[in-house]
Amino acid sequence: MNHYDVYGIGHALVDMELHVSDAFLTHVGLQKGSMSLVDEARQEQLLQQVADLPHHRSCGGSSANTLIGLAQFGGKGFHACKVADDEAGDFFAQDMRLHGVDNGLHPPRPAGTTGRCLVFITPDAERTLCTHLGISEQFSIEQIAEPILSQAEYLYIEGYLVSSPSGQAATQEAARMARKQGVKTALTFSDTSMVHYFRSGLDAIIGDGLDLLLCNESEAMAYTESQTLEQAKNRLKSVAKMIGITQGAQGASLYNGERWINVAGVPVQALDSNGAGDLFAGAFLFGMTHGYALAKAGQLACRAASVLVTQPGARLRAGQARLILDDQEALS
Repeated sequence: MNHYDVYGIGHALVDMELHVSDAFLTHVGLQKGSMSLVDEARQEQLLQQVADLPHHRSCGGSSANTLIGLAQFGGKGFHACKVADDEAGDFFAQDMRLHGVDNGLHPPRPAGTTGRCLVFITPDAERTLCTHLGISEQFSIEQIAEPILSQAEYLYIEGYLVSSPSGQAATQEAARMARKQGVKTALTFSDTSMVHYFRSGLDAIIGDGLDLLLCNESEAMAYTESQTLEQAKNRLKSVAKMIGITQGAQGASLYNGERWINVAGVPVQALDSNGAGDLFAGAFLFGMTHGYALAKAGQLACRAASVLVTQPGARLRAGQARLILDDQEALS
């Protein structure tokens, strides 16, 4: 029996979420809906311009959000990442444990600056990310513990890691370890920028094929260089045994190795899309590690994401996961 459902690797960031106007993004030169990597000075400059706005702080990063989502539904996860010996690093490590996710972030930790992500939310619920990776950019093979990885059913790789040489090397080594240990491999493309600028790193993780690929339709089309989603779906079949493509309000397209299954979205009034894809992954992985059929796991994931986008923040509130599970069982 596996001790962990998912062993996730990814950036460790402290998220600061703020609501801004479209005009603000234009003024500061950020493209709405994008993820920008910036240096510490640029991030501080942006912070000065929103100093008077209220903000919400939480531990974050794509895989961190996914593992917290997994834990909220009752799954067991371990997060391999890197934070510094600073207040933000303390906050990150403690917040992850409070949310039920194990990690190896015990003191002493290295000197430096823990990564931070400014999450700008516009009135149309779109999120624009401005990230300074800090010490997380130095994530490397040293952060991966094979004995713990071997206890998991899935290795979950955050695509953002391929943006640094050490992170790219670590993802490839983690995938190699997982295959050696009989652990299933799962990858999220994370963002179209990773596909455009770090394609070779993603290809190296994929190797001869994954057990599970998760992405949105823009990432799927960018990776396969397709003009339509249908083209992308046909071209992705060789990449993974199972595939989940999120389509926002339209739901998701799932591939079970033989055919595509469409899962309808849940109609809601979206307020904040931040973390929706991460939570979809967390709920989906919970389903896949707890005996759900593919379609049922996709339905749970779509329902979870639909609840999340109706409220501020990148994760569900206390008790919401239980209600979603109860609704799921009532509909089954």
